[in-house]
Amino acid sequence: MKGAQSTSGPIRWPAEAVWEAVSPLLAGFTVEVVPEIDSTNTELMRRARAGHIDPVLLVAENQTAGRGRLGRQWFSGASESTANHLNEGPLPSLMFSLGLPLAPHDWSGLSLAVGLSIVESLHPELQLKWPNDVWWQSRKLAGILIETASVGEVRYAVVGVGINIAPRDAEGLSTPPASLSELLPGIDAPATLARVAEPLVRAILQFETHGFVAWRAAFHARDLLYGHTVQCSDGLTGVARGVDASGALLVHTENGLRKITSAEVSVRPASPAHPI
Repeated sequence: MKGAQSTSGPIRWPAEAVWEAVSPLLAGFTVEVVPEIDSTNTELMRRARAGHIDPVLLVAENQTAGRGRLGRQWFSGASESTANHLNEGPLPSLMFSLGLPLAPHDWSGLSLAVGLSIVESLHPELQLKWPNDVWWQSRKLAGILIETASVGEVRYAVVGVGINIAPRDAEGLSTPPASLSELLPGIDAPATLARVAEPLVRAILQFETHGFVAWRAAFHARDLLYGHTVQCSDGLTGVARGVDASGALLVHTENGLRKITSAEVSVRPASPAHPI
C-alpha cells in the first residue's frame, strides 16, 4: 500500500483498510501513522506550505502540542498513562488530520458537515455544539479544527479531529470530558478510525459539491444549543435558533435575530441553560 506506515507496538491500525476504501475517492491518497508528533494539523500545514498537497490521512498516537480552535491546546491524554505513552495499552484518544485540495463554492459550514459525519458514524445519542464540538450528556467528546493554506491556485484544507476514547481526568479542562467508551464499551482508537475515515472523506467531497445547505436538516436533529439560552464571548446573550443555510448560528436577542459566524465568537450554553 503506497504511503502507509505502521507502528511497531501492539496497536494495530486499519491503515490498509482505510487506504483501500478511500483511494478510489481521492487519487494519490496515503495513510500515515506516527507514534508521536507536535500536531497532525501543524505537520500537514507545514507540508502544504512546502508544496506537498497530495491527499493524506495523518494519525498520531501522541501529540505534544495539539491545538484546538482559537489557539486552545488539545490534550491527547497519552501522558496520563505511562503504559499508553509506551504503546503498551489502549490509547486514550484518537487524533488525526485529513489533508486534501478542496474547492467548494462556499467554505461556510464545513466544520458542521465534518461534525455531522463524525457523530453519524459513531452513535445516535451524540450531539453537536456549534461550531465544532461533539458533545454527549453535557460533556465534550470530540473537537474539530479546520485550517487552510493557499498553494499557488490550489486551496489545501486540513481537517483535524480529536476524539476522547477512554475516560480522562477533567483537571485543567474548561468543559468536563466524555469518552466514546462510555457509549461503546470496548471500542479503541483504531476501531474508531475505521468507523469514521471513509464517511468523513465522502462527507467533505459532498460538501465541496453541494455546500452546507445539504446538511442543514441533519444538523438541526443533532443541535445541542437549539432552544437554549447561550452567551457569546462578546457578551451577546440570546436563545439559539439553529443555523442558516451557510451554517451561521442564529441567536434570538432582545434586539432581534443575530447571525453569528465561527470567526466572531465562541459560544457556550448559558448557566443554567434552559429550553425555550
